[in-house]
Amino acid sequence: MKSNKTTSILSFILLFFAGASAQQPFEFTPDQKLRVAEAVIEKYYVEDVDSEELAAEAIRAMLKTLDPHSSYTTPEETLEFTQPLEGKFSGIGIQFNMLEDTVYVIQTTAGGPSERRGILPGDRIVSANDTVIAGRKLKNSDIIKVLRGPKGSLVRLGVRRGGEPELIEFDIIRDDIPVYSVDESFMADPTTGYIRVTRFAEDTAKEVADAMKKLRKQGMKNLIIDLSDNGGGYLGSAFQLASEFLGRDVPVVSTSGKNVPAQTFTTESNGTFLDGRVVVIVNQYSASASEILAGAMQDNDRGLIVGRRTFGKGLVQRPFPFPDGSMIRLTTSRYYTPSGRCIQKHYDKGHGEEYQLDMLNRYSSGELWSADSIQRPDSLRYATLRNGRTVYGGGGILPDVFVPADTSHYTPYYRDLMAKGIINRTCINYVDSNRDELHKLYPTEDAFYAGFSMPSSLTDNLIARATEAGIEFNEEQWQRSRPTIEAIMKGLLCRDLYENGSYFRALAPLSKDFNEALRLINDTGRYNRLLQTGDEG
Repeated sequence: MKSNKTTSILSFILLFFAGASAQQPFEFTPDQKLRVAEAVIEKYYVEDVDSEELAAEAIRAMLKTLDPHSSYTTPEETLEFTQPLEGKFSGIGIQFNMLEDTVYVIQTTAGGPSERRGILPGDRIVSANDTVIAGRKLKNSDIIKVLRGPKGSLVRLGVRRGGEPELIEFDIIRDDIPVYSVDESFMADPTTGYIRVTRFAEDTAKEVADAMKKLRKQGMKNLIIDLSDNGGGYLGSAFQLASEFLGRDVPVVSTSGKNVPAQTFTTESNGTFLDGRVVVIVNQYSASASEILAGAMQDNDRGLIVGRRTFGKGLVQRPFPFPDGSMIRLTTSRYYTPSGRCIQKHYDKGHGEEYQLDMLNRYSSGELWSADSIQRPDSLRYATLRNGRTVYGGGGILPDVFVPADTSHYTPYYRDLMAKGIINRTCINYVDSNRDELHKLYPTEDAFYAGFSMPSSLTDNLIARATEAGIEFNEEQWQRSRPTIEAIMKGLLCRDLYENGSYFRALAPLSKDFNEALRLINDTGRYNRLLQTGDEG
């Protein structure tokens, strides 16, 4: 039996198509048009129609006419999007790699369900409940769907372990697993701390504060914050983190929109790190909340920005959830840095494809290698609040010190090693075979980084595996990419060997961004000159 709503819509349709005339035209509101269109499709289309999919596509099409960042997500997509920002999800607590058709456990979460039940790094997961995993070449997302689930639910894992002839079964009760925003933190030199922030989630400010506390105990006086590739997250988290470096009543960000009251967010108290020098690393993929933090530090003359022009996302989305778990994230306002800059890059409504080509255009124009190609019109010129330095809006945060992108290590041989997972697989097998010996030689991460050098047997094994996989060896390309490949391998070994082992610490000496930030923060005269005048002198 049809609902009253459906019956009335169909009656309206029949009345319209049977009785409409030039003398008595019908006037549709936009809402009526949408309902009539849906009812016509459902009643008269040549095949069966999925009403849920039809509604979802209609919503997506409407949002597409607005701006590049308003979006609609299904219940599943919404869950995948929100879980990392909420700081936790329910699962078994492992970090894994899917290599060819085998799931390798890289690391277990400290205190998590898998560690408590005895899962070890190097274990291979063959099955989960009634789902066979091994031998199927599943995507990472497929594995995650099997391993994650409601808190308190049980998953039975079938595990193969080196040296054990039989399959081992583990009954694991899923629990809340934390998702961290601070990916790396270590002392870059005796007085300079380094913190890499990968997202702005609920607990980001606390995680950074905890990392700073740890680094202070190790002698930190100055700090490098790395926001490379950080696509953003919660605006509130960026505000909280910026507040750590600013005094009381200092503006951090403001928002304004047609239907949203203008609001300025200012610090409520003195931050905990007011005196040390601060350098923020950004690149072309640093976006949204990352740009809020970088803009606040730059406009308040609190720190210097190093790297390349940021993404340029100055639009604020508000979530509008539906009862089924799907969600509209609608742009409701623009945000502005303390000097008044809107750093949203240009877009034409309804032309999201062109907007997404911006990165290709930056590459083609040479911007990633030379700051001279960036346009700086006077109409987008602003001044920092304390020292009156010139800054620009209209398309991302421009760094105080430009660092060209580094692709010198990139060769076809390196590309193929990465694409086919040869480097990961080689490192996993090496640790699997030598874990106990490596722990005896290097009981701590610091000892590993101080004493470990890449054995020729390991790189020989890498080349041999690559050849077996059909990657032809090229001596010139190998020598060009070798320092980066060996740094990646050392980072992977460290991450596998030690709880929360630092991966980037191995790559840092080869990073142009990192090295420029370290030089700048240790050159007091240059740092102060740039902060006062914006001029290298």
